[in-house]
Amino acid sequence: MNYTTALILATCTFLLGCEDNRTESAKKQAVAPAVAPLVPTNWTETQLQRRNAKAAYIAEHRVAFDWFSNFAFSNTDGVPYVVLKLLPKIAPEIWGSEENFLDIVGLFKDERQPGYPIARGIGISALSRSSSDREMVDTVDYATFTCAACHTGRVRKKDGGFTYLDGGINSEFNVALYRVKSYQTLQKIFGGEKDAEKKTDLANEAFLKALDDTEKTSNVFFYQNYQTANLNLGAEYEQKQLELFRKTSRAIIEKYVERTETEYTGYEVLLDTNYQSIKARSLQGFPGMVDATGMGTIGAYNDAQKSFWTRIIASLILPSKPGITDFMSVWEQGKRKGRWDEDHKTLIGGGGQWNGNIPIPMYRNLAAQLSIGLENNDIRVSAFAVELLDGLPATVYPFDVDVALAKKGQPLFEKNCAQCHQPHNDVVYNNLGTNSDRSYVVSNTIRSAAIGFFTSVCSANTTLDLAGQQVKPCAEFDGVPLDGKESLVMSPVDQQHGYNARPLNGVWADAPYLHNGSVPTIYHLLVPRERPNQFVKSRLDYDTKLLGFVWEPATSADNDGTRTAGYTFDTQSFSTFSNKGHDEDITEGTRTYKLNWEDDMEGAKAIVEYLKTL
Repeated sequence: MNYTTALILATCTFLLGCEDNRTESAKKQAVAPAVAPLVPTNWTETQLQRRNAKAAYIAEHRVAFDWFSNFAFSNTDGVPYVVLKLLPKIAPEIWGSEENFLDIVGLFKDERQPGYPIARGIGISALSRSSSDREMVDTVDYATFTCAACHTGRVRKKDGGFTYLDGGINSEFNVALYRVKSYQTLQKIFGGEKDAEKKTDLANEAFLKALDDTEKTSNVFFYQNYQTANLNLGAEYEQKQLELFRKTSRAIIEKYVERTETEYTGYEVLLDTNYQSIKARSLQGFPGMVDATGMGTIGAYNDAQKSFWTRIIASLILPSKPGITDFMSVWEQGKRKGRWDEDHKTLIGGGGQWNGNIPIPMYRNLAAQLSIGLENNDIRVSAFAVELLDGLPATVYPFDVDVALAKKGQPLFEKNCAQCHQPHNDVVYNNLGTNSDRSYVVSNTIRSAAIGFFTSVCSANTTLDLAGQQVKPCAEFDGVPLDGKESLVMSPVDQQHGYNARPLNGVWADAPYLHNGSVPTIYHLLVPRERPNQFVKSRLDYDTKLLGFVWEPATSADNDGTRTAGYTFDTQSFSTFSNKGHDEDITEGTRTYKLNWEDDMEGAKAIVEYLKTL
């Protein structure tokens, strides 16, 4: 069952309204007092220890890390790998460099992975087959984005090298632009042709010609003779793949054309519905950001144009508010983990996503995976991600810290910030003045459809082979069976209208700030009068003074490349991009939490320094 069918069926089966089924004790659950972590006395030594601890954690969870980083979301769906690699051959003016043509959409070659035949964040289905399957392969390889496409970023160090943010944010990745460029490549091939059969013939001819031309120059172009201890994607394997592709190329290309055009036209309908005032800008994409609607619902937007009744249904169930937000860091998920109430009827003290609406980690990962809109998903990716992300440490701040100043900031943080930004806080805050559009993306009907769809993909009886172990990842959560608790997959809609205050481990790498990335640095978050209406996002160089990536527009004096990358983000161009909020002190009972530090600049600087140590 696809997303559109699920959404339509849900309109006939779901009674509007959401019951708050938490127990009274759960509703009254108080957030435990938080204590700020101590500032390390020897920062250099602490940096080394924490870097080593993260490296050791990844080594210990190597299989899960590889699935997170390199494994395709599907073995039989996505973009045919041969087609993907031929895009710059077909349209070099659209894709640019053949060395890594995907750098134009923010996917980079990871220097820690020499020889990998494509950018980090692209998974190849060959990797998830067993060795014997690879020897006897009878299907073409497919490529999809991986978890790392959004959640492995980088920051440039002082020596020009990179610190990689495994589990962090790839602020360069522009998923919308990838889809637009794929569509433009096909339009170049079609040359104005409208007939579907003729378009398929033209595309098939173009890709086969590009393949022939490429084979004349190299017999390892596609896989680059990539080999590991357990994997050999050499010339022989490549030849088998190309033979398989040629045998069924027309059917493969027909499906690719249909998917690419459907995704693009669905995206256009979404823009016409929710982003009309910035449609032209939106077609260029916003690196580091994504619309929370997901490709499944974008497909439904497109399908909704096909008949009167689907348009009526769409008007009732599809999101009416924009949902574009920054990517989230996903490390240290254990600190966002919910726990059962005393009756094991509901989950408290956790929360995930920006508005805390998917509390169970496996389903949180599935929501991200299924949002790509594939028909056949390898849900082992989500299961391995649960294992990896639960305790994956945040990347340590790679620059110097003024320890004395940080120690001054610690009690200020503990007094004003720690109560909210602590582990297992499931409170959804709606009183901070931030734009709330993202938190209204899910309707009652979409919630019902999503629950049904997610639990059909991974039910209590679903069994997976994870590195030789038989696992039922959706059978229970923390020892409590999930049978009969399907409603817990997503929180009731009326509990989602606001945003979580997440733990701040690795917050230095989360810039820019607020859920919509509208505030460039921590300093600007604390001193709202200085927040710029326009700044530059998606740079790799870091502003160590204000705690965020270099954000000021380039000037004629900037010739070192630090301020020439990135794109201008205008917080006033669209209400969803507003940089308002988290800018006024809050009083609860007899206690006041200071959010605006304009009258205490020294305190703001001390907090900035302290946050570097988390």
